[in-house]
Amino acid sequence: MSELVTAGDVAAAFLERCGVEHAFGVISIHNMPILDAISRRNKVTFIPARSEGGAVNMADANARVRGGLGVAVSSTGTAAGNACGAIVEAMTAGTPLLHLTGQIDSLHLDRQKGFIHEAPDQLGMLSAAGKGAFRVWSADTMLGTLREAVKLAFTPPMGPVSVEIAIDVQKSNTVMPASIDPLPVPELPPGEDAVDALAGALAGKKRVMMWLGGGARHAADPVARLANLGFGVVTSVQGRGVLPGDDQMSLGAFNLQPAVEELYKTCDAMLVVGSHLRSNETLSYALSLPQPLYQIDADPKAEGRSYPVDMFVCGDSALTLEMLADKLKVNFTPDAGFKSDIREARAAAEGSMRKALGPYNDVLDAVLETVPRDFVWVRDITLSNTIWGNRLPPLGGPRDGVHALGGGIGQGLPMGIGAALAAQRDDRKTLVLAGDGGFAVTLGELATAKQENADIAILLMNDGGYGVIKNIADAHYNGNRDYTDILGPDWGMLCDSLKIPHWGVADVKGLAEMLGRAFDAEGPALVEVDMTSIGDFAQAFAGPPAKTGDDD
Repeated sequence: MSELVTAGDVAAAFLERCGVEHAFGVISIHNMPILDAISRRNKVTFIPARSEGGAVNMADANARVRGGLGVAVSSTGTAAGNACGAIVEAMTAGTPLLHLTGQIDSLHLDRQKGFIHEAPDQLGMLSAAGKGAFRVWSADTMLGTLREAVKLAFTPPMGPVSVEIAIDVQKSNTVMPASIDPLPVPELPPGEDAVDALAGALAGKKRVMMWLGGGARHAADPVARLANLGFGVVTSVQGRGVLPGDDQMSLGAFNLQPAVEELYKTCDAMLVVGSHLRSNETLSYALSLPQPLYQIDADPKAEGRSYPVDMFVCGDSALTLEMLADKLKVNFTPDAGFKSDIREARAAAEGSMRKALGPYNDVLDAVLETVPRDFVWVRDITLSNTIWGNRLPPLGGPRDGVHALGGGIGQGLPMGIGAALAAQRDDRKTLVLAGDGGFAVTLGELATAKQENADIAILLMNDGGYGVIKNIADAHYNGNRDYTDILGPDWGMLCDSLKIPHWGVADVKGLAEMLGRAFDAEGPALVEVDMTSIGDFAQAFAGPPAKTGDDD
């Protein structure tokens, strides 16, 4: 006779079969049966976060670095609501993530009794934040619902899916299914005729740029083949590292600088692969891109969504580019000077960005000379990241960079923890760039970093407030900086209370040494840069760049 287990055991066993190594969350009365099963089975490591939003951020970054499924566990009602902001971030980034949330007893569900921990239309709330939401109605439907949720999370366009499970269902007994494997996610090969047409259109071109987004992160091999054939490559910030950042055919993520726009004018085609061509990377869709413009995307709804295109191929980016490379390997001859023009444009773009840094060139140089090539680079929304962190440090691989793609501050620290726990298995260090304003939003997760011994070095840029907002106030609100200064803790004392190494830097000449110490430390370490002592950037950043009338 088969042994009875709880529905929570079925959920835990399924996560194991999905290859999950870490799950993140906050324990609660309404998720304890699942967490009890995870603990007893002892195959998935549960990380107790200090907030539900932080837990989802950790799971999101963990999935981005590992390339697998992220898992977050929350309670119901307010707790599920707390997770929603981070679910929006995972949705923006296209991260396959499973959010397991509790629910009150089935007997009282949807009765509008005011039962404690209940939220009206929790499924509607979670559906709006992510890609979808499901309810498990019984122990017997647990596995089938989880299978469908994970399949949906991995089906392009990928994203977070929530599953709510009533507490009585989690506790109820059932028989462990004979097979608990996840459902296969169908491949999305392009049509042969469509790729033939694209190859025919590109065969006669000489100066072709590929714009790579996050949807091309698994396509590194065919991208390298096309780059070797003579295709130039520029990426969104999310697509960095698909082609190594120092490759001679790569413009990196320099897609807005004048030198790059001038290069675009000499190109005879652009192929956009797995990218939204987001507003902040295209001057709100006013950036002039090479024509004709072709597009590859696994989502048929992406066709022409941001820019009109001359040809669209629907299919998985890796499969499509592999087929395209096969068809062009003897039919494509690039312009002999294209490679050198790309190098010159990139050097000019880097130079113009360096001019904006002023004294913070020394901060960038300290990072470049200290960190190893294979580090993981996690960034929060902060002035330093916007001006240099998103583009200047080269990334060696497509999963070496994690940033708050949706633009919300405060996610860098929990993302750093999730990323570090994924990277540590390969003995890689994670560097987190954050500002003091954003860092305060999820400050409690610093204790999570210490408790879990997350191997992160934190570069905290402290200007005593919201630096970007101050610049916007100066540029657009007559210098009214009300509400932009914030009181922060004594970061050294805070770190001492958690036994986390801390170094304060008021002179950038000592930064490289301090970063080196932080990288040598085991577990979390924090280097605080006093920006008020170093001074201002040479060029103020006052919001995403936009095309002006003079540019038309």
